[in-house]
Amino acid sequence: MAEITQLETIAAQVRRDIVRMVASAASGHPGGSLGAADVLTALYFDVMNIPQERIAQFAPGSDHGIGEDVFYLSNGHISPLFYSILARRGYFPAEELGGFRRIGTRVQGHPTPAKGLPGVRAASGSLGQGLSVAVGNALAKRLSGDDAHRVFVMMGDGELEEGQIWEAAMFAAARGVDNLVGIVDMNGQQIDGTCADVLGMGCARQLRAKWEAFGWTVLDMDGHDMRNIVDTLRYAKNDVCGHGKPVVILAKTVMGRGVDFMAGTNEWHGKAPSAEQAEAALAQLPTTSLGDY
Repeated sequence: MAEITQLETIAAQVRRDIVRMVASAASGHPGGSLGAADVLTALYFDVMNIPQERIAQFAPGSDHGIGEDVFYLSNGHISPLFYSILARRGYFPAEELGGFRRIGTRVQGHPTPAKGLPGVRAASGSLGQGLSVAVGNALAKRLSGDDAHRVFVMMGDGELEEGQIWEAAMFAAARGVDNLVGIVDMNGQQIDGTCADVLGMGCARQLRAKWEAFGWTVLDMDGHDMRNIVDTLRYAKNDVCGHGKPVVILAKTVMGRGVDFMAGTNEWHGKAPSAEQAEAALAQLPTTSLGDY
């Protein structure tokens, strides 16, 4: 298990990677990527059980994660975050991050197993589909007798406007898929404005009630308090799973976290910073011993 300070250092480097990738490509989604960096860092570097040999042997397009914990990114537009996490975890060389969104590279705008990138099990970016895929993998684990490992899936709060999410939620509860942990990245922003203005689904209390009505166990989490993140994810995995219900964690985050002019606004949902803006952003993000790619 990693120390909290180690996880915070990794998250800081991941945020630097995100800014540099999007700025270099002049395209991408920095806001949500920065906001969810702490949660994915905790998952991949502490909470999920992924043996090192499984990382080295990952077979893109055919690896279903039997014998390890599995993660799916449903809101695939935050691929800069996902790619940085996978690279820093050792799935592929960090130098590949420099090819983000460039023709012929494996690190395209949305993750896809068709590109052969280790760590990517399903294409994502067409919003609303990730929970269905995760439910399928969780059922596969059950059929394979893999009761010791969990399936995690991250969704955006704006993504919850997709009807397929709630169909999958109903199915998972009806089938008692209790080796599944959903994480909702609740930054309150989406491409056209705030979630409340676009298609309001209510406050966190009301969203909790919705998931509970669909038969899920619901937990709350501060998506920027690393201690709280680790404790909540471990609790979901080790204590709440296995009791007949799927689990969902409502993670309160800030879009653009770590960069003051990007924080708390949808303006940077899908906008790349200029060279000058990237320099200003990087000046706010601490350098780490991991080093820039």
